[in-house]
Amino acid sequence: MKIVRILGKLLLVLVVIAGLALAFVYWRTNTLLAQRIEVNEPALSIPTDAEAIARGEHLAVTRGCTDCHAADLGGRIVAEALPLGRLAGPNLTTGKGGVGPLDATRMELAIRHGLGVGGRLLLFMPTTDFSALSDADVADLMAYVSTRPPVDREMPPPVAGPLMRVLFLLDKAPLVYALKVDQHAPHVASVAAAPTAEYGHYVARACTGCHGEHFSGGHVPGTPPDFPDAANLTPAGIGKWTKEQFFTAIRQGKRPDGRTLNTFMPWKAFATMTDVELDALWAYLQTVPAMPTGNH
Repeated sequence: MKIVRILGKLLLVLVVIAGLALAFVYWRTNTLLAQRIEVNEPALSIPTDAEAIARGEHLAVTRGCTDCHAADLGGRIVAEALPLGRLAGPNLTTGKGGVGPLDATRMELAIRHGLGVGGRLLLFMPTTDFSALSDADVADLMAYVSTRPPVDREMPPPVAGPLMRVLFLLDKAPLVYALKVDQHAPHVASVAAAPTAEYGHYVARACTGCHGEHFSGGHVPGTPPDFPDAANLTPAGIGKWTKEQFFTAIRQGKRPDGRTLNTFMPWKAFATMTDVELDALWAYLQTVPAMPTGNH
């Protein structure tokens, strides 16, 4: 009985310690998430011509917007697993449950800065992928979003669970990407499309959210353990692929060994990239240093 009492006291102590640790994690992360970032930039003009809207649709699909916000931009739950939390893209339309109508300033802040109203940090918004988008591309993207029909879909908010918060404090999971970009960096007016490594670098920014800033892949930070790893896109990973095999993987979802790419890799969206974009992306990937898999 004495041993049982001792074990009971030890268990109580451990529970108290765990509770205090969890309370600290929530206090610290809530303090960080309560930050406000002020960005004052001239509002972009939203074009209304068909060419701009079509370009905006192309960007929404190939840059991953529809992956999180759904093809109709009505929002979707991307992942939900405790104790990580819920990754959910909001409804961007003017329908029931939507956050629209969105003006140019609010959209630009969300896209390139990861910020909401009043400089609030947006959870999970991968602004590191979009912060370098040109004014022209952001304007076209906003033109497309502005013309989408209303979708009636109530979306639950994104939630950061206890494990996600711990990983965030350890800098192992990007809970808020707004803290990882230069919020006051200048933006270029436009970027000319060309089959060059320079333009490929511009296109490849949309790949960093999953494949990492070094494109070395590995487990995507913040995703559940059973989620597939992102491929290593450096010469250490796909170094033996040919350009034709790379195109086949993107356009048909087939690896050189015949295996089909996991649907977590949105190859069907990337398949709509132009030949110029894929040529440029391939050219750029030939220039990145070889890195061991998982070195995000």
